[in-house]
Amino acid sequence: MSEPLFWLGLSIFLVAISLTAVLVVAIPALQELARAARSAEKFFDTLSRELPPTLDSIRMTGLEITDLTDDLSEGVKSASGVVKQVDQSLNSAKQQAQNIQINTRSVFVGFKAAWKSFTRSKGGKRTSDRLLVNQKATLTSRERESLRHYNRTKKSEQYRNQESYQDSAEWKSDDTPDWQEED
Repeated sequence: MSEPLFWLGLSIFLVAISLTAVLVVAIPALQELARAARSAEKFFDTLSRELPPTLDSIRMTGLEITDLTDDLSEGVKSASGVVKQVDQSLNSAKQQAQNIQINTRSVFVGFKAAWKSFTRSKGGKRTSDRLLVNQKATLTSRERESLRHYNRTKKSEQYRNQESYQDSAEWKSDDTPDWQEED
């Protein structure tokens, strides 16, 4: 170790060779890094040019979809309103048809009763129809039962076709004599 100057020169020489080797290896890496930086710069330029219009387009598309959804909702609401109105109209028409049917039947039954009353012969009354009140009181229970049976069958024939008009048969009770009803 007698020569420190030699060791100092050797150390400096080895450091210089190491730095040269590092520079030789680092130059291609730095060149690639410079190329990557230029690529990144171009990419960021493209992004800065293309991204705002794309984002605006996406935003406008979202707004248009929202408008279309609102229009569609309004259309569905108006269609449901129309359906409700049609349903109410159908129910009203059905009710009116039922009223017309009832009125028609009532008129028909009235005309039928008027026709029967008009065409009934005055001289062809049964003897039980011509009996006076005091004579009817003298009828036997068997004769009264037979008159009641006759009245029931007459009612069933008269109202056979008008089943919905059973209430109209209630004005004539079974206890009412036949001669009181025809007057």
